[in-house]
Amino acid sequence: MAGETPSTVSQLLEALERGRCSAEELVRDCLARIEAEDGAVNSFITVDAVGALTAARAADAERAAGRAGPLAGLPIAHKDIFCTDGLRTSCASRMLDNFVPPYSATAVERLAAAGAVTVGKTNMDEFAMGSSNETSYYGPCRNPWDLERVPGGSSGGSAAAVAAGLVPAATGTDTGGSIRQPAALCGITGIKPTYGRVSRLGMIAFASSLDQGGIMARSAEDCALLLGAMAGHDPADSTCAREPVPDYRAALAMDLGGLRIGLPRHWFDATLDSAIGERLHAALGELEARGARLVDVDLPNNHLSIPAYYILAPAEASTNLARYDGVRYGHRCADPADLEDLYTRSREEGFGAEVQRRILIGTYALSAGYYDAYYKKAQQTRRLIRQDYLDAFESVDVIAGPTAPGTAFRLGEKVDDPVTMYQEDSYTLGVNLAGLPALSVPVEPLDGLPVGLQLIGRHFEEARLLAVAHRYQQLTDWHLREPPAAGGAA
Repeated sequence: MAGETPSTVSQLLEALERGRCSAEELVRDCLARIEAEDGAVNSFITVDAVGALTAARAADAERAAGRAGPLAGLPIAHKDIFCTDGLRTSCASRMLDNFVPPYSATAVERLAAAGAVTVGKTNMDEFAMGSSNETSYYGPCRNPWDLERVPGGSSGGSAAAVAAGLVPAATGTDTGGSIRQPAALCGITGIKPTYGRVSRLGMIAFASSLDQGGIMARSAEDCALLLGAMAGHDPADSTCAREPVPDYRAALAMDLGGLRIGLPRHWFDATLDSAIGERLHAALGELEARGARLVDVDLPNNHLSIPAYYILAPAEASTNLARYDGVRYGHRCADPADLEDLYTRSREEGFGAEVQRRILIGTYALSAGYYDAYYKKAQQTRRLIRQDYLDAFESVDVIAGPTAPGTAFRLGEKVDDPVTMYQEDSYTLGVNLAGLPALSVPVEPLDGLPVGLQLIGRHFEEARLLAVAHRYQQLTDWHLREPPAAGGAA
């Protein structure tokens, strides 16, 4: 494409529709950017140039024939946790380094059916376990705003690829904040839908009752366009909801008059960095000036989210990852002496330290002597956390707060301190435990680094969240700022 490439999905689709560029030109541009710039960022694990160009030419042919889908020719990337037919899907783990699925995830198929073109698979924390993208077998991904800092995790590769302008949008998954936290640290918009809104079929499981696929892009409008294609009931996934999917893009224009925004008191107390609090209040002030009303709410059990999550998620992980035994697929140790040696060494060699840690915690919590004391109590706590949100939504329409406790931290700063690392998800975990939708939207940066505002909605009210974020982005341009490495100004 001649000239400057538009940075948003809506701009790119308009350019394609008006014939100002072709899908093949867009894809070639993305591939050239990845080749030139991703060596420093390490946001991609696999790039599929041949497949992407083939799909782009097919999209151009469909558009010429008048059969173009709503996303025809749009280059995107997928987090390497989504199975892609004939294309390696590694989960950023040595365990699946050689795994090439014979089918694609439902979410991947739906985006492809809408015309989106997959250019590659993005880096992530191994098996989605982490908050910094430092547990990847393929090395850490780096934040385009400062290459010595983390992009967040586990969907850090997707967030960094979008922030660096390598692709206009990417899929991610969110088990405890893994879309929202990296979106906040990389200065983009990321939405985690209601649990069950997007099919989990073909999305490699970490914690089955918490995992949810979503979208990461520059703007709420971009997220609305892709989520509309990705969401909906899947009869092959028993956890996928039958709730109708609205036209998210059309809903961006919904009347937000009288909007009540809940502010959890303990999220804005002295424990929050005052500079981040100032930026969040300034963002909320923009909405308040346009008629929104700020209301204090309480989430009295939210402080229990971290201990509850780090019992439940590892318990489910220990069960889901039991299938990786060196027998059927994935890494297999060399010359095993017997079956026990095969199991032990294959798992020891195939899994990294964080994955092994969570498997051990989960197995312990599910063991006969400790199930009632840990796992059952965590489930009871989860119910209390969910009820707190439902009670709060009796008096407000959305809940707002920080996405992360700070800006992007330095590589290596927390990787050897799991407890400190787990605190990164303190504002996001409760949403997953309650199964609610939430998104992160960029606000004014702090010391040149992005800051995210988290918006949380009632079950299946993604449209309202996107509309609120869109209204804010009509008033500001923080979501369009590019990191210095991508040619923009901090």
